[in-house]
Amino acid sequence: MKNFKDKADLIWKVADLLRGDYKQSDYGKVILPLTVIRRLDCVLEPTKNKVLAYLPKVDSLKESAKDIALNKVAGFNFHNKSRFNFDKLIADSNNVAVNLRNYISCFSTSAREIIEYFTFDDQIDRMDDPKADILFRVIKKFQEIDLSDMDSMEMGYVFEELIRKFAEQSNETAGEHFTPREVIKLMVNLLFNEDKSILTQEGIVKTLYDPACGTGGMLSIAETYLNDLNPKAELKVFGQEINPESYAICKSDMLIKGQNPSNIKFGNTFTVDGLEFDKFDYMLSNPPFGVDWKKAEKIIKAEADKKGMLGRFGAGLPRINDGSLLFLQHMMSKMKPDGTRIAVVFNGSPLFTGSAESGESNIRRWIIENDWLEAVIAMPDQLFYNTGISTYIWIVTNHKSKVRKGKIQLINATGVKDEELLKDGKLEFNRFWNKKDKSLGNKRKEIPENGTTKGISFITQLYGNFEENEFSKIYPNEFFGYWRITVEQPLLENGKVVPDRSGNPKPDSTMRDYENIPFLKKNSEGKLVPQTIKEYFKSEVKPHLPKAWVDDSKTKTGYEINFTKYFYEFKPLRPLAEIKANILALEEKTVEAEKTILN
Repeated sequence: MKNFKDKADLIWKVADLLRGDYKQSDYGKVILPLTVIRRLDCVLEPTKNKVLAYLPKVDSLKESAKDIALNKVAGFNFHNKSRFNFDKLIADSNNVAVNLRNYISCFSTSAREIIEYFTFDDQIDRMDDPKADILFRVIKKFQEIDLSDMDSMEMGYVFEELIRKFAEQSNETAGEHFTPREVIKLMVNLLFNEDKSILTQEGIVKTLYDPACGTGGMLSIAETYLNDLNPKAELKVFGQEINPESYAICKSDMLIKGQNPSNIKFGNTFTVDGLEFDKFDYMLSNPPFGVDWKKAEKIIKAEADKKGMLGRFGAGLPRINDGSLLFLQHMMSKMKPDGTRIAVVFNGSPLFTGSAESGESNIRRWIIENDWLEAVIAMPDQLFYNTGISTYIWIVTNHKSKVRKGKIQLINATGVKDEELLKDGKLEFNRFWNKKDKSLGNKRKEIPENGTTKGISFITQLYGNFEENEFSKIYPNEFFGYWRITVEQPLLENGKVVPDRSGNPKPDSTMRDYENIPFLKKNSEGKLVPQTIKEYFKSEVKPHLPKAWVDDSKTKTGYEINFTKYFYEFKPLRPLAEIKANILALEEKTVEAEKTILN
C-alpha cells in the first residue's frame, strides 16, 4: 500500500478543527461521512460535466429511469446531478450549508441512502452554527485532500485506520469494526485453496457472504483474490452489519466497485436475518469475540424452540456471554446442498468451553459427527488491535475432498516453536509472524504476506499438503469425542454397605466422581483404536476403586478440541548444575551493581 497512511493522517488532521466544539468521541460523526462523500466526489469528477450536460435529455423521465440513464453516463452505479462539487462548495463560503445539502440531495438514490445512515445533516447544523462556524473550514480541508488516486483496497485501509483512531479516542474496541488485512488474506487463501480448479474456469460466478461484514474488508479482499486468480470470474458479495457507520462505508465501497449495494443488509444478524432465504458458495467472518447475546436472547430461544433443526440454532445454544457458535450455526444454515466452504475466526472458547452435552459441546458434536469441520488453525497471539489473545481459524464445509473425509486437520501456526529455535540459533526467522516496528493497540505481530517459506504462503502450504508434521496433525473425527461417566461408591455405615429399596448398594454422594473417557485410545503400536467405557473402567478406575461402579443413566457424550494438548512437547528440566551456575552469575552481577552504586 503506497499512500493510505498518508491519506489517513491528512484526514485525521481535519479533526483538529473540531476541538472545542466536539468531544473527541464525536469526531467520527463528521470525519467518516465526509470521507465517504469526498471519496464519491473524487470518483465521479471525470464524468461530472457529462452528467450535467445530459440532464436535459432525461428531464421528462421518472426518477428510477433517470437514475439508470445518468448512472450509465457517470460510468458507475451512482451519480450526482448537482452543479456543486467540493471545488464549487468552497467557492461560495457564505452558503456552504445550503449548497452542501443540495449537493448531497442530488446523489442518486443508492448513494443518498448510504449517506443518510451517518445522520450527517445534524452535523451540518452543528458546524454551521455561529457559535462554532467551522463548516467552511472543514469542507475546505476535505477539498484539499485528493482521493482519486486511491483504489478500493487502499480506501479500505484508510477507513480502518480512521475507525481505529476514533475507537481509541472514545475507548471503544476497534477490533469490533475490522480485521487486520493479512489475517483476512490468509483466511481467503485457506477458503479458496481447495477450489482453485473450479475458480479458474472461464466465466465462473460464485457468491460470498459475511454476516458481520464491518466496513467490508473481507468481501473486498476475497473479490480481489478471485479477480487476480481469474479475471474472467465473478464473485458476488453479500453481507450484514449492525454498526451504521461501518454499514454505510461498506455499502459505499460496493457502490464504487460496481457490486450491488442492496446485497449489504443493516441490522442484527441474529434478530433480523436480512438474507434469510439465500444460500452461498463461500462465507467469511470475524464475529466479535466473547460478545453476549442477551439483547437477542428471546428471539434466538424462540427460534430454537419453534424451528429446531429446521431453523438456525437447533444444534444448541451456547452460554449467554459468548455468541460465537451462534454466528457459526447461522452461517451453516446458509450452506448450499451441493457444497459450501466457510472460514471464520474465533478465540479459543468455542473449541473447548462447555462440558459434555452443554450447548457448546452439542454444537461441536453436531458439526464433527456430520463431518463438516475440515481444519482448525491456531494463530499467533497479538494479531488483533483490540486484544492480544490467541485466535483460531475454523474451516467448515459440507463438501470435503475424498482424502479429508472423516478427518480433521489441526495446524499450529502460533510460531512459539520457531521462537525457541531462534533463541537457540537453529533458525534465521520466525516462519509464522513478524514483530511490528510499532504496535497498534494490542497488535504487535503481523503475518508476512510475501514469499513461500513464511507467513501466509507457508501456512497455506501446511494446510494444502494435508500431511502430518511438527506443525500439522490429522485426526479422525472420533478422536475429539468422549463419554463423561459418573463413578459411584457405596454408602457405608459402620463399615457395611447401605442398600437402597431394591437391595442395590446406595451411592455415597460425597464420594461421587467423574471421568472423561475418549472414544479412541492408542494401542501398543501407537495407533488410535476404539475403546469402550467398560474397558476403560476396568483398566483405569477399578484398580484404584474396587467397590466403585458406573451409573449408566448419567453418562453423557461430549466433544472438545484441546489444541494445546495435541502439540505439547515435553521439555526436560535444566540440569541442577546449570541452574546453580546461573544463580551464582546473577549474584555476582548484583554484588558488582551494589559496589557501583555505593561508590
